[in-house]
Amino acid sequence: MSEPDARTGAERTNRGDTLGRLEALHDAVESALAPLRERHGDRLRCRRGCAACCIDDLSVFEVEAERIRTRAGAVLRETPHPPGACAFLDERGACRIYPWRPYVCRTQGLPLRWIDYGGSEGAVERRDICALNDAGEPIEELPRSACWELGPAEGRLASLQAEQQRAEAPGTPLRRVRLRDLFAAGPKPAS
Repeated sequence: MSEPDARTGAERTNRGDTLGRLEALHDAVESALAPLRERHGDRLRCRRGCAACCIDDLSVFEVEAERIRTRAGAVLRETPHPPGACAFLDERGACRIYPWRPYVCRTQGLPLRWIDYGGSEGAVERRDICALNDAGEPIEELPRSACWELGPAEGRLASLQAEQQRAEAPGTPLRRVRLRDLFAAGPKPAS
């Protein structure tokens, strides 16, 4: 028997709408990433079981944590991967929540670019790629369109989180959840 859902109907509707919008965002990201994966296919060494980017202590916005609780709750009843790597890896290094993985996991391995506004030199473009995928054309020489731009999708995620929090806890800072902590909380109860 499931526990009663103490949220109001409006809160449940808002969370359901937010989940649908998050899934649409993930789908849009996957569509936008497809040409980059094709372009860089020869250099990408990312395969099932490659866990070099799957580090411990990654955190996600609560909206993505909610999706994992909702869609992959059975995994949360299992034992997490030992500390040092992502809690969602299995014993072979494969992701147990791959279809529901958060945004940050979807972009790993590809050439990334972003604008760093924090230095004394003003706005500076930065680029990075997994060391396993570094072979090939130097990322500094790639056209901008050949790199995933960090910022826009993260902004959309932050907006989804802010909308949900305004409805549930106005004025609170944007909540993030460590992926490993999802195991301690367990799956979302069925409603």
